[in-house]
Amino acid sequence: MRLEELQTAAEQWIDENQPRWSAWCAQIFDLAETSWREYRSSAFYVDLLKQEGFEVEVGSGDMPTAFCAHWCSGDGGPLLGGYVEYDAIPGNCQAPVPHQEPRDGLSRFAPGHTDPHSALGVGSLIGFLALKAVMEKNDLAGGIKLFGEPAEKVCGSKPFHAAKGYYDELDAAFSFHPAYMLPYSNTCRWNIHCGGNYGKVYTFLCDDPRGWNESAAAPIPLAHATARAPGATDALMTMYQLSKTTRDSMLPHSGFWSLSEAILIGGQATADNLPPHISQIAYACRAPKIDMLEKVFEVLDRNARLSAEAAHCRVVETWVSKTRPGLANLAFAELTYKAIERIGGPVMPEEAKDFARKVQQSLGIDPMAEPFVDQVSDTIAPEVAEAEIRQMLPPDFNNFTNDDYVEYTWHTPTVRFYIGRPMLKAPEGGHSYPDWAMNALGGFSPAIDPMTAVAGKVISSTALELLTDPKALESIRAEFVERTGGGVRGTQWTAPLLDAKAMPPIDLRWPEYVSTPRGDNHWWIGKQGAEIERPET
Repeated sequence: MRLEELQTAAEQWIDENQPRWSAWCAQIFDLAETSWREYRSSAFYVDLLKQEGFEVEVGSGDMPTAFCAHWCSGDGGPLLGGYVEYDAIPGNCQAPVPHQEPRDGLSRFAPGHTDPHSALGVGSLIGFLALKAVMEKNDLAGGIKLFGEPAEKVCGSKPFHAAKGYYDELDAAFSFHPAYMLPYSNTCRWNIHCGGNYGKVYTFLCDDPRGWNESAAAPIPLAHATARAPGATDALMTMYQLSKTTRDSMLPHSGFWSLSEAILIGGQATADNLPPHISQIAYACRAPKIDMLEKVFEVLDRNARLSAEAAHCRVVETWVSKTRPGLANLAFAELTYKAIERIGGPVMPEEAKDFARKVQQSLGIDPMAEPFVDQVSDTIAPEVAEAEIRQMLPPDFNNFTNDDYVEYTWHTPTVRFYIGRPMLKAPEGGHSYPDWAMNALGGFSPAIDPMTAVAGKVISSTALELLTDPKALESIRAEFVERTGGGVRGTQWTAPLLDAKAMPPIDLRWPEYVSTPRGDNHWWIGKQGAEIERPET
């Protein structure tokens, strides 16, 4: 069969299987598990891929909710890779309804899919399943390696997979993401890729509170009369305030880097005369260059040591993420965009438009005949999209925002492409839609399925060209070799920033669903009561 016929067959597989994969997408949306705690979401993909004939390594890279699925056909042929994501974000619990409402039985503080990763994962999945179906039917030689990547929201899994060599054998890899920032919709990244991300948790431990200022010979009856050590909470608060104070001196405020913090655990004490023994604070920084990230964490490390010493504690450092700035591959972007242009952007059906109008109505906006922005369906050439982004950046910056897909780019030719998701059009005079509106559209099948279908078709179509046209694969591989100075471990190659023996931070106090006498799907913060609800205005 000619390439065009193979591509048509793959696209037909996606269309014919739409009821199946639409249900998969809705199921992942409803599970909505957070970073490092995607137990059921990961198991769903693992079981499905095994049923589809893949060999699956569960817990790849020492991550319980990660996996590596492999399937091959015939002898030889390229090994093509991609991934699914399935982590959600706390505080974004939204039902697929056109008004603000958490999913049934859950707090609005529970997690929800924002990007949404539910459709990101299924879009990638169906692209490779369609590819597999065509390869089997037409005896095409080659292989597929599909990764389950947890904890993307903290840029967590891919640096660990990369450090442990999981991407080294790939001949090419696909990275799909729903459009989240215009003009990146129905297009590919060109030269400008995402920057690096460092994430670290500082754990303060007050091991010997009695050693603060009590004599070793003090009798037990006087123990309750001695001054109490500051303890772990004081160390954490000192770190927090000190880092706030030094933030402006870490890097100049140029708008292209950010530093955020989160307190994972508030401290523990069992008596009023004992200080909290443990506290944890997480810092995450995104920046376009590695040396910028190194400077930030030099300051944070110093702040942590000083804070620990002042509060009679010691500090333990745990890396959560350490990603490299992304590496471009223009040949791969050009090849993939050719498929995007041929297939076209998503077309929103009337049912999706009616849902969007109800969202607008619930917000007091006059419903529009065409409630979605044109960029949902319009395509834009990668170099044109980049020209718009370039206007915002200093001339020496080739990296902007962050995502851990960048780890693939240093091990194999990788394309990063975006497909239009349902994005609401602002009324005249401007309007900022609340997050719940986008989240609801991401879970409403008639609105999100068109994007998912297009993403799958782009992957299968481009992959089939790589399988059947050796020159196309040679072209993207040659560019990768040139940019890295010889490929993996070449003279211009940047090695993984984590050690191969590094262990992922799976044992930290990440938010998760828990089993209680109240049920098996109880969010750890609890279900909101009237006392913490936002007051009526």
